[in-house]
Amino acid sequence: MLSQPSEQRWQLPAPVQINPELRSSGLSDPLLAALQRRGYEDPEAIAVLLEPPDAPDARRHFPDLGKAVQRLRQACKDHERLAICGDYDADGMTSTALLVGVLRLLGAQPQAAIPSRQEDGYGLNSGMVERLAADGIRLLVTVDNGVAAREALLRAKELQVDVIVTDHHTLPEELPPLLALLHPACTPERSPYRGLAGVGLAYVLAIALARNCRSEQGLAMARDLFCIGTIADMAPLQGVNRRWLIDGLPALKHSGLVGLQALQQVAGIDDAPVDATAVGFQIAPRINAVGRLGDPQLVVDLLTTNDREEALELARQCEQLNRQRRDLCDAIEAEARALVEADGEQRSPFLLLAQSHWHHGVIGIVAARLVDHFGLPVALLAAEGEGRLRASVRAPRGFAVDTALQACSDLLERYGGHPAAGGFTVRAEQLTALHERLNQRARSWLEEQGGLRLVEPEALVNLEQLTSSFWRELQRLEPFGSGHPAPLFWSSRCCISQQRLLRGGHLQLTLRQGEATMRAIAWRWGGGETLPKEVDVAFQLRLNRWNGTEQLQLELAALRASSGDTLLLERSNRHYWVSRDGDALVIRNAAGDELRGQPDQATSGGFHSNHPNNDHPYVQALLQDAAMAMGLAA
Repeated sequence: MLSQPSEQRWQLPAPVQINPELRSSGLSDPLLAALQRRGYEDPEAIAVLLEPPDAPDARRHFPDLGKAVQRLRQACKDHERLAICGDYDADGMTSTALLVGVLRLLGAQPQAAIPSRQEDGYGLNSGMVERLAADGIRLLVTVDNGVAAREALLRAKELQVDVIVTDHHTLPEELPPLLALLHPACTPERSPYRGLAGVGLAYVLAIALARNCRSEQGLAMARDLFCIGTIADMAPLQGVNRRWLIDGLPALKHSGLVGLQALQQVAGIDDAPVDATAVGFQIAPRINAVGRLGDPQLVVDLLTTNDREEALELARQCEQLNRQRRDLCDAIEAEARALVEADGEQRSPFLLLAQSHWHHGVIGIVAARLVDHFGLPVALLAAEGEGRLRASVRAPRGFAVDTALQACSDLLERYGGHPAAGGFTVRAEQLTALHERLNQRARSWLEEQGGLRLVEPEALVNLEQLTSSFWRELQRLEPFGSGHPAPLFWSSRCCISQQRLLRGGHLQLTLRQGEATMRAIAWRWGGGETLPKEVDVAFQLRLNRWNGTEQLQLELAALRASSGDTLLLERSNRHYWVSRDGDALVIRNAAGDELRGQPDQATSGGFHSNHPNNDHPYVQALLQDAAMAMGLAA
């Protein structure tokens, strides 16, 4: 959602002189500037980003992989019944479907065992182990959970049930008893397998097992599920994740999984390419909705069936649950925003809101929306029974949720998470003390931030540069996601020639810069401020498909009033007044002395000036800062 101009603090990137050797990649200067600022400073690093190496032999990276494969091969040979114990998010459900599908093809008799979000909570538990053992199951494989299930694994050992754990969550200090463990933290330091989500570990196990059985049947469909789960879980798009996504995403459109084809159909993307964006915003939410509101077995059945009619029916059930999820989110968001806005100027720096009737399955989504809208850390709580409330927490970048919850551990029954998100359970009588302590941390963080939302564009680009050729270059950097986001560009001095508020509260603008015009969209625009006629915009570039036509558009992250002809630049406790004269810079100090600078055609990104010490580092840095601020440098 686009933040209001009055709530923003822009921090433009440090000027960079593009290494001429990087141009061998065929990428244009704004993209090279963004990559160089991300640390890709030599042609080799960019070459690896564009074409990652093949995955190394997993057996050398996972010490227990051989034991896991041998036990599963025996299960396939003996047509043994076994359970795949997953989780109810998209990563867990796709992991479960992946192993169920591959093991079934290799001769075993796998069944899914996913706990209920409402009744069982997260992960494997002792009750599940006892029920499965009573049903004759002697082998369990956990996916996307298991390392923290100490009691359940102790019970499995007592009942003589073998357990293979595949998980990517934090390892405990002491491992519970298990037959084999596949975990990214068990791989060598800097291993390309370090960023795997649960579905990636399931895929590693499936590949190794299939090759050991001398049959790669089903691995193409397993790779399809790897792509869905990895993007849905926002795993870092580096290492083998990036290699396998580059290989796998182009095949999703014509996947052999009839369930995935049905999902594309109900999502309305059967005529469009299935890229990382389509997976993240169209397919994954429909899978996640089932885990939030329904029975996860529905997704496993959908992604393992070979019956097209059954697949379409199951996909329609996913769609129905997704619509229910959207309606619930909209209703809870409206209620939560009303509660916040009722506080007026007395708004808490940490938004903690509790309503007993809110649905546990969607409050995390709503909390993320409130973070986007208010720019503050948010915890939404719903009743859990017996005087307890369960919360989902989300926060802006820079506020560490895990650290904040650790500092409140004495007030909490349970908690966990990472810097951007987390959750906890708390007794109702501790809520006031908890909120006070979280407010203290949020208040200190806001003071460090200056109370404003930070906007950090990565590269300057003019609207006339945003051509189909530029779009093709940008696509070479895909897939985008966690650890490798789509670049945030900015463009200066854009005139707003048209603006229109769309249904759903979205803002559509037509921007003009020189002879170039572009359509821009601000999703979930908050409104309330009159826009200036000339603006600087921060945005990501998107391809909008509508009624059979394709058009590049800007997806706005922020905008602000342009500085106009003159701006004030502060550097080393000195003030300078900067203006433009065509492509030239005019810099005046407090004494009235003027410095004129022109782009140096011989050195990309450099400037030469009329200053007698033109090559002095301070003069060159001043010219670069002024050029960046005035929109003359990438």
